[in-house]
Parts: sequence; C-alpha cells; structure tokens
Amino acid sequence: MKRTHALRSAALAAWLVFTALAQAAPDAQTILAASDAVRNPPKPFAVTVSLLEYRNSKQTDGNTLVVYSKADDASGQYRSLIRFVAPQRDAGKLMLKNGNDLWFYDPSSQASIRLSPQQRLLGQASNGDVVTVNLAKDYKAELLGEEDVADGERVTRRSYKLGLAAVSPDVTYHRVEMWVDAASSRPIKARFFAESGHLLKTAYYRKYQPQLGRERPTEVVIIDGLDPAWVTVLRYSDYAWREVPDAWFQRDYLPRFKPE
Repeated sequence: MKRTHALRSAALAAWLVFTALAQAAPDAQTILAASDAVRNPPKPFAVTVSLLEYRNSKQTDGNTLVVYSKADDASGQYRSLIRFVAPQRDAGKLMLKNGNDLWFYDPSSQASIRLSPQQRLLGQASNGDVVTVNLAKDYKAELLGEEDVADGERVTRRSYKLGLAAVSPDVTYHRVEMWVDAASSRPIKARFFAESGHLLKTAYYRKYQPQLGRERPTEVVIIDGLDPAWVTVLRYSDYAWREVPDAWFQRDYLPRFKPE
C-alpha cells in the first residue's frame, strides 16, 4: 500500500513538473508570428527599399524599389507588387507576387515571365527577400533553445533560437535558423540554408525605428555564406499606409498599372 502511494506521489510530482515546464516553454510558432508582426505592418502599405551591394567594403551596385503589400484575407499571406525606380534602365519594371506565383513584367517588351523566389535580384538579395512575407505561414517553427546573441548593433540580446522548416517547395529557403529577442519579439539574426544544407547567407535585422505604429527594422544586412566580404544591404524608408487595389495583384493588369 505504501509502495502504491509512493508511486502515485512520484507520478503526480512528475506530471506537475511536466505541466510547469510546458506552461513556461513558449510556443515556437507563436514566437515566429510575433516576429512577423514586428517586420510587417498589419494593413496595406507601401515602402521604399534601397538595395546596395558591397564587395570588400566598396559599393559595386544598387537599385531602388517601391513595394506595395496587402495581406490576403483567405491565406493571411502577403501579396506584393514591386515597382523598380532606379537605376533609370530598370525604371517602370514590375514584379508581382500573388500566392506562390512570382512574375516579372518589362514594359518595353510588354512581356511577363515567371520567376523563382530563389533567383538573385541584387547581390545576396533574392526576389523573395524584397516581397513582404509572413514566415509563420510558410514555415513550421521549432524552439531550439535560448541563447545570448549579438545583434546587428553588436549588442548582446537574450533570444529564442528557432528552427524553421519549409512547409512547401515554393518558398524562398528550404530551412532557416532565426534568433528572436525574448523580450521584444524583434527578429535579430537569421541564417538561410539550401536543401543540401549549405549555408546561403546570414542576415541581421537592425536600425529599429518607429514606423506605422511600432518600431520596425529599417535595415537588413545580408552576408554571403561563403564570402563574408560580399555584403548586401536593404534599407527601408518612406513607410506609408496605402490603399492597394486587388486589381494590382492580377498578372493581366500589369500593363495597365499606374502607381498614382
């Protein structure tokens, strides 16, 4: 009888410990969704993105885009229309992401072609890096632990380390490791991997500023996975709430698009 009571007490104690740990451990998908909310405004918006490519600390290329984004009511994932502004040779070109479809439109030829989100746009920035994305919709997150990690300003932050696995083959990266600030849900750092396991690039989210209702990163520094001297910087400016018509996200509408 005493043995049975002792076993029950041990089982109860183990269950209480398990329950306490389960309640204390944050949900990985919730952490990822919270970091998405830091990066992405909740209503339709426009933002200017400047891309700068550096090799050995010297700028070698650059372009400027305006991104119009709006979340799809059904999927929760963002649709984006990207207008090329500079350099002049690219001005007026468009890129459209609607669902898993990505299209490039050149007004000079009036032709639209299908793109891959993995294709490079400039330097280490791929097409998929400049469209607005809710990672929690495209990846299954796993909490790998808590770590102290240096952010893009070289300040040490207590963070959750997440492992992200793609839920479909159409996403930009097969696997991602992401560090999210445990106190603020800010994305700090991410490492992006190919299906082979090869490290493609490392990104730092930095220069947080108040934009459209909360502090958001206004700069992302991307470092090549093999050559750390090859760096691409994405700078975000001119955030604005913007009515974005659904017609803008139709491929057939691209030849008629007018930004204003």
